[in-house]
Amino acid sequence: MRKENTLYVVIPCYNEEEVLTETTKQLKKKMESLIKNKKISKESRVMYVNDGSKDKTWELIKKIHEKEELFTGITLSRNRGHQNALLAGLMTAKNYADVVISMDADLQDDINAMDEMIDKYHEGKDIVYGVRSSRKKDTWFKKTTAQGFYKFMKFMGVDVVYNHADYRLTSKKVLDEFENFKEVNLFLRGMFPLVGYSSDIVYYERAERFAGESKYPLKKMLNFAWDGITSFSVRPIRMVLNVGIIIFIVSILVLLYCLIVKILGRAVNGWTFIVCSIWLVAGIQMLSIGIIGEYIGKIYSETKARPRFIISENLEENNVKK
Repeated sequence: MRKENTLYVVIPCYNEEEVLTETTKQLKKKMESLIKNKKISKESRVMYVNDGSKDKTWELIKKIHEKEELFTGITLSRNRGHQNALLAGLMTAKNYADVVISMDADLQDDINAMDEMIDKYHEGKDIVYGVRSSRKKDTWFKKTTAQGFYKFMKFMGVDVVYNHADYRLTSKKVLDEFENFKEVNLFLRGMFPLVGYSSDIVYYERAERFAGESKYPLKKMLNFAWDGITSFSVRPIRMVLNVGIIIFIVSILVLLYCLIVKILGRAVNGWTFIVCSIWLVAGIQMLSIGIIGEYIGKIYSETKARPRFIISENLEENNVKK
């Protein structure tokens, strides 16, 4: 007889009071259905992670916890960003669960895909990635930038699953190993493939956001992409090295050309050539210094080894003590 594993669904929340009531309603039906069909145990829970929200998100989470046994939550001492909030939830949930599913609070991730994820887990998969089957509902700009992001990440040598965000199933075994990763600059989509273990993909159609606004505007998405590249790929540094080698070779050829012209007595005051050369080299130097500086900044952050999150209250821990 197959064991009924304990599932925790981890959901980071930042100013999500507009969607939490509906999210709770839909997830309650889904969790009760999974329990009824004996796919998960009765000890399974949905864990909301309050990421220092400025609205009444945490108050609402506590009220939901008091009324609904299936729901629990933790709150961070301040806003630490989506990736840190998600990590806090994963590292907390693994202490109570056999398997964890992470998803967003905005109801865009298809909760019905959880059934197939759990089936694949029972088949022996330790990581199951939720992948969008299409981007028909995205605007042209969103679709183009998103697809460009994944292709560029692949080109830069970062191992990411195409069209996968943070909707995934992970076993406790994976999360135990994942705890050994000590990065401060988090890019979880690139970190989980590094853990290894058996993995699979579940395709789903992403829905429209139920309410509220996206917490990932263009500026945050660009910063997120840059973090992913500089945290996982040394290719930008190698590109700088290659450009430096090419410029060095060209400079030698230009020097030889100038010497030959001087010897032949054909030297002409090349003001345009000199000025353009100075500006070109200076521009490349500044770009190179900027890229190298980004890596030095990350080394600086890593060596400080500050905590990635601080949990000020854990509702699940309170239950255990009772």
